[in-house]
Amino acid sequence: MARICFITGKKRVIGSRISRKGQSKKSGGIGTHVTKKWPRIFKPNLQRVKIKLPNGQMRRVWVAVKAIKAGLVEKVVS
Repeated sequence: MARICFITGKKRVIGSRISRKGQSKKSGGIGTHVTKKWPRIFKPNLQRVKIKLPNGQMRRVWVAVKAIKAGLVEKVVS
């Protein structure tokens, strides 16, 4: 099962780590330039929690912490 938020649909996003070289214009240089890019992955903060679904059923799912803090899920205390 992929790690995708059950409520919000958040999933991993691909981006880049960028290496720059040179002195900034603000500091009196000619500006910084990109010299290298490495691929990286931004992962959402997911937690596996037991929640109560609207039909009354209990289920253990991956949920983003942002959704838990916002009160979008009703956690079940076992």
